Amino acid sequence: MGFSELGGLKRRQLLFSFLLHVAWEVGSGQVHYSVPEEAKHGTFVGRIAQDLGLEVGELVSRLFRVVSKSRKDYLEVNAQNGILFVNSRIDREELCGLSPVCSIHLEVIVDKPLQVFHVEVEIKDINDNAPMFPATEQRLFIYESKQPDSRFPLEGASDADIGVNSLLTYRLSPNEYFTLEMQANSEKSKALSLLLRKSLDREDTSEINLLLTATDGGKPEFTGTVQLRISVLDVNDNDPEFDQSEYKVKLLENVANGTFIVKVNATDRDEGINKVLQYSLSSIKPKRNDLFKLDENTGEIRINGNLDYEENKFYELQIEATDKGNPPMAGHCRVLVEVLDINDNAPEVAVTSLSLPVREDAPPGTVIALISVSDPDSGANGRVTCSLSPPGPFTLVSTFRNYYSLVLDGKVDRESVPAYELVVAARDGGIPALRATSRISVGIGDVNDNAPAFEQPLYTVFVKENNPPGHHIFTVSASDPDAQENALVSYSLVERRVGERTLSSYVSVHSESGKVYALQPLDHEELELLQFQVNARDAGFPPLGSNVSLQVFVLDENDNAPVVLPPHAGISPVTELVSQSVAVGHVVAKIRAVDADSGYNAWLSYELLPEVGVGRSLFRVGLYTGEISTMRALEESDEPRQMLLVLVKDHGEPMLSATATVSVSLLESGQALQTSSELAKKPAASSIVKGTVLVNVNVYLIIAICSVSSLLVLSLLLYVALRCSTPTQGIYGPGKPTLVCSNEAGSWSYSQQRRQKACSGEGTVKNDLMAFSPNLPPCPVSSDRGPQEAKKESLGKVSLIFQQHW
Repeated sequence: MGFSELGGLKRRQLLFSFLLHVAWEVGSGQVHYSVPEEAKHGTFVGRIAQDLGLEVGELVSRLFRVVSKSRKDYLEVNAQNGILFVNSRIDREELCGLSPVCSIHLEVIVDKPLQVFHVEVEIKDINDNAPMFPATEQRLFIYESKQPDSRFPLEGASDADIGVNSLLTYRLSPNEYFTLEMQANSEKSKALSLLLRKSLDREDTSEINLLLTATDGGKPEFTGTVQLRISVLDVNDNDPEFDQSEYKVKLLENVANGTFIVKVNATDRDEGINKVLQYSLSSIKPKRNDLFKLDENTGEIRINGNLDYEENKFYELQIEATDKGNPPMAGHCRVLVEVLDINDNAPEVAVTSLSLPVREDAPPGTVIALISVSDPDSGANGRVTCSLSPPGPFTLVSTFRNYYSLVLDGKVDRESVPAYELVVAARDGGIPALRATSRISVGIGDVNDNAPAFEQPLYTVFVKENNPPGHHIFTVSASDPDAQENALVSYSLVERRVGERTLSSYVSVHSESGKVYALQPLDHEELELLQFQVNARDAGFPPLGSNVSLQVFVLDENDNAPVVLPPHAGISPVTELVSQSVAVGHVVAKIRAVDADSGYNAWLSYELLPEVGVGRSLFRVGLYTGEISTMRALEESDEPRQMLLVLVKDHGEPMLSATATVSVSLLESGQALQTSSELAKKPAASSIVKGTVLVNVNVYLIIAICSVSSLLVLSLLLYVALRCSTPTQGIYGPGKPTLVCSNEAGSWSYSQQRRQKACSGEGTVKNDLMAFSPNLPPCPVSSDRGPQEAKKESLGKVSLIFQQHW
């Protein structure tokens, strides 16, 4: 800001100088020159010789010289041409100071004749000096409590120049607080001061630096400056202020106790005691006053406990800074502590719902259990993945974040695997990763999907006949791999008829133990083979069952004595007539007997009991044929009538026997013929008896032939039916007839081999069964009997057997 009166002031100064110069010249009559200060060496000032009326050529001869009153030779005259020039630098301010008129007086002396001339050289001021302040810096101390319009005096600048060059104007650097004010105290004195326009705030601006510039009126202008340093003095009018209203800190959990967190810093724009601060921890959210420690002098905050991310992820601390002014003032800030997670928690696996057991018939996709996993860590540390082991018919299906379903993925069979021990493994994504496992025992619920099973499809049982009623003959056992009621097996007979009677009249089976009992004595002669099935059924729903076949062979006991066949079966003996002329070995009679038993029990032998009081026996009987024949030639001394007692016995244990009595009448040759003719004429009782016997034998023969034919046809039909129904497992298969000779005597039996797939308890397969027929026809044909007679006799015995069994 400047203040100037250049217009009228300059004009007055110029006019005053001009008038003064004219008056001086007129009064002195001397030569007057002017030269600007700071002119360079050699600058032309004037033609002094010419102006003084001196000849230039005479200057040397007349000893022309110039004498200056000043100590320095500012000006010099060239003696050759009489020109006055500047010899050295002329500083008007140095020469004349602040005098408005500055001249150099020269005395020009010329000898021959002596003349003295006065020459005045006026030094013209140029603006070569800038305004100057007394000091480069002025300091002012102002209380911030000063009111606006207050004035503060300043010391102005000075300029060594004169006139217009020394006329100063002032300008203050732009600012919002002060303006420059100049007041004229007198014509030569002006007061310069600062005027306060706006209230000061030391805390806002504790020092104001202004530049005061003084500018002279010369051309070119010169300026001078002074630095105004205004110090605003403090009063306690400011609250302490923190560097930040919020401090944000991130810390890893589980850091060591005493770990440095942050240093809060508050400043008070006041000074002195007004800015001395003390820190305090006013509150912690959530409330944990013991977790953080604040140094009241330095503002450092440190951990004072265990920092756990899972307990709390964020803390807000309210910090207060209080100064020591009067009255004290306080400032506040917040410290936000974010707790960063580290992988310090293993995943947790929880089975929230479990549907057990899993039924065997459960379809794939059945949800067995709901599993939730959790990890209180965050980010990758809390990102959990699950796996299931061991591999099997189960899988884990993710249903939602950290939720899984244990799902049936295939078929399960309780009988193969009754339970599964599954391990659910959870692994988080931290480094290093932490793991957790949970075991799930998945039981498989039973479904009645297995029928009871027997070890063998067929059991062969041998039972002796004449067993007591209720006799335990066998135990069937079926196993069911199912569980509980599905494995509870009960047994029952598969009812059928055996001839005219039901199966249950022969045998029974205990429903729980499977023991098979014979309800009545079995008779081999009535029933040689009893075939039936036992059913095993479980208690499941629906129940399942299976059958096993039993073939019970009734073993023969020697419980039947031999029976003598007619004609020798009666009580009264049959009389046989024998001529005394017969040859040795003549067959007198033949004893026929049968035994209802079989095998060795039906193998008969004949024995002639010795007569009491008789010497050498006349007759003998075939051991196995029953033929009574002569042992020697008949003699006259032999008794004409002899009674023969034949013992028929079997080979059983104990042995059983029967007897037959034969009366033999010895006749002479003529009597024999007569008797034969008489017998032929008489329709006597003996003829009737013999005819009857013959008719009976023929009937037996016819019945035997028909029976054998029927049995053969029935066996073939049964075999064909079984082969068609069970191609791979036939119950019966006709075997090859086998001729078995029982001993050295040559008796034989006709046995039919039956191939049967039957296993004993030890697993031995029985392929053939030997059955002896009740009567054994002789193996070799007797030497004294024809083949035709032996054949008839054999057929007669066979017919008797079939009559007995059918």
